[in-house]
Amino acid sequence: MLPASAAALLCPVCRGSLRLSDDGGRRLLCRAGHSFDAARQGYFNFLVGKGTVFEADAADMVAARFDFLSAGHYRPLAEAVAALAAPALAGPRSLVLDAGTGTGHYLRAVLDRMAADGRPATAVGLDISKFALRRAARLNPEAVNLAADVWQPLPVADDAVDVAIVVFAPRNAAEFARVLRPGGRLVVVTPRPGHLAEVAGQTGMLGIEPAKDERLTAALEGSFTALTTNDLDLQLSLGPDDVARLALMGPAGHHLDRGSLASLTAGLPPLTHVSARFRLSVFEPRP
Repeated sequence: MLPASAAALLCPVCRGSLRLSDDGGRRLLCRAGHSFDAARQGYFNFLVGKGTVFEADAADMVAARFDFLSAGHYRPLAEAVAALAAPALAGPRSLVLDAGTGTGHYLRAVLDRMAADGRPATAVGLDISKFALRRAARLNPEAVNLAADVWQPLPVADDAVDVAIVVFAPRNAAEFARVLRPGGRLVVVTPRPGHLAEVAGQTGMLGIEPAKDERLTAALEGSFTALTTNDLDLQLSLGPDDVARLALMGPAGHHLDRGSLASLTAGLPPLTHVSARFRLSVFEPRP
């Protein structure tokens, strides 16, 4: 499956097409001679030049997310993403782009769904955190996992992608529209007001920005047409450790005081009831 995914990639230096080397696929090569070696953990670093100006998730943030998602708390969300992606993955070599793949859990759900349907898909996962990509590459070895900045030109050919999924990650509308084929789908997951409200304030998590949905639509409307919107609510019962992971695994993890968070969660009851509120939006590229 890996060569099919690699065939859709572009060199981040010259924008030429890439191919996997003949030595077991440990390098990606372009005709101009640019070469990218796979890291020992299995991902490729496409952060060339100045790299990225954005702060990548740290190792403990990624570990918290991996442990939380591995416990299955957001499994219904992952399955809902997979269900929305599946109708546009009908071809024999369908390609999924996971922009902001993180630990790869949501992409894993899509790939498992397609394999169960007898329609295995190929995949490319992008993230700027090497700590996240190490885990994503282990979880999704059949995908090409790349260290890349979604705000830069994506290292993917025009009209090469059948479905792009963006779960709590930045949205580069123009680039998503460029890489998606006509009739492709963009699946976006955002939090709704009240998301994690029972623990957000006391743990220092960031609040939901006002008019977030309106800004999402406005950002995409020049390149996309909105197709469907679905809301998903999950009622979670979390132990203190999972509350700490929940706080640490998101954007607030960049500035949370770890010691204060540990002291706070140590005083929590054995179970804390938390409401997770998501919005899943599907868009189609405009002609």
